Amino acid sequence: MRTVQGPTDHIVIVGAGLGGLSAALRLAGAGRRVTVLEREAGPGGRAGRLALGDYQFDTGPTVLTMPELLADALDCVGENLEDWLTLTRLDPMYRAFFADGSSLDVRADPADTAAQIRALCGPAEAAGFERFVTLVTDMFRVQFAHFIDAQVDSPLTLMRPALARLAALGGFRRLAPVVDRHLRDERTRRLFSFQAMYAGLAPHDALALYAVISYMDCVAGVYHPTGGMHAVPEALAGAAAKHGVTLRYDTTVTRVEVHGGRAVAVHTAAGERVPADVVVLNPDLPIAYADLLPPGAAPRRLRRLRYSPSCFLLHAGARVDYPHTAHHTIHFGQAWRRTFAEIIDRGELMSDPSFLVSTPSRSDPTLAPGGGHAYYVLFPTPNLTAGLDWSVLGPRYRDEVIATCERRGYPGFGAAIEVAATTTPADWRARGMAAGAPFAAAHTLGQTGPFRPGNLASGLANVVFTGSGTRPGVGVPMVLVSGRLAAERVLGPRRDYRSRALR
Repeated sequence: MRTVQGPTDHIVIVGAGLGGLSAALRLAGAGRRVTVLEREAGPGGRAGRLALGDYQFDTGPTVLTMPELLADALDCVGENLEDWLTLTRLDPMYRAFFADGSSLDVRADPADTAAQIRALCGPAEAAGFERFVTLVTDMFRVQFAHFIDAQVDSPLTLMRPALARLAALGGFRRLAPVVDRHLRDERTRRLFSFQAMYAGLAPHDALALYAVISYMDCVAGVYHPTGGMHAVPEALAGAAAKHGVTLRYDTTVTRVEVHGGRAVAVHTAAGERVPADVVVLNPDLPIAYADLLPPGAAPRRLRRLRYSPSCFLLHAGARVDYPHTAHHTIHFGQAWRRTFAEIIDRGELMSDPSFLVSTPSRSDPTLAPGGGHAYYVLFPTPNLTAGLDWSVLGPRYRDEVIATCERRGYPGFGAAIEVAATTTPADWRARGMAAGAPFAAAHTLGQTGPFRPGNLASGLANVVFTGSGTRPGVGVPMVLVSGRLAAERVLGPRRDYRSRALR
């Protein structure tokens, strides 16, 4: 395994996102001096917080899975998860509504989900779901230790017995046929394969190994942190500060100073020069190369990256309740393959939308005033490579999103809204995400594992990346793992700084 070269006494981390904070805790636990520079007023990166009046909203991810990864990071400095976060396991984890008017709950216990499927679709479909749970569980166990939570520097690194096991499970087939082999009802097929969108692909294009996202979402459990998802980076930052990490907010890094193939300092917008033995970059990887590193540092293949779809977010505080919905509610349209073709292949908005409505105030009343709810409405959209003009389209699409919600089970939603804000693909780009894609580079075969942009900067001896743009990839669990992998590039392939939480 390759590691950074030279001294590693003082590490400067640019960005207090989940990946940067995960790395900071591990480096601090190993005795390094760590400084984190963050341009925003607080930690979180994409997992930020938006306050509109008495309503509180998460600005990025709303789904927390695999909290043991948080326990792992905190344990590296001797802290316990329960001392920093209060987590509630959601049940149901999701409630899905389908175009035919039926609905299905994904429950915290897969046996309860099977009972729901049995009642809706029949015993054969429930048995197929149980076989699917066994499959994705086996896939996860093979992949996590050997491919996700591991440095994968080249295709040769994959040549291990676990690869044959993954192939035998069907991991290198396409996701849709593998799901279809177990599930016959179109509704369950959609519910347990739509997660491919997180990887930036349609289910019929994604590799079946990405069924592990279904495992995390639908088997391992979905959790809500009291205070919202932003409570997670606040907890990680608090523990890091307690153990000596210097966190500086409202500090924008403008460039990394490089001499002789080494980063020697970072420069801030205020004109400050901060010396560093190692620099860890948490911004979106293509943006970090383009904006912070010297011209010519970026590998040429970055120009050919294929990006995941983007999304339009509506944050709405409204004094109206829809008791038929859950904390996380998915609404499927009639269209399926056409929807992916529109968003991914043709760069068009959905003609028959499928979308997510999260209402965290159903589980956590602190996020909204009495009688009100904080609604987080996510509509997938093309990314900015589609060329849509969101300065014109944004206000019009906001109205369309509200109208679609009202037709799909939220009557009177628009009139009840007291406060609102939107995030378009153009806004994601302004926040530092290449192609306006908050889900980063797509997980195509050529952008997966050893083929995904690496976490060591090309041609530089001591610059490391963390976050969703590098390995292992997209999603809160993967980003937390990326922080551990970044720290390992500094500390070496030892396991003494890896906590007991994942042993």
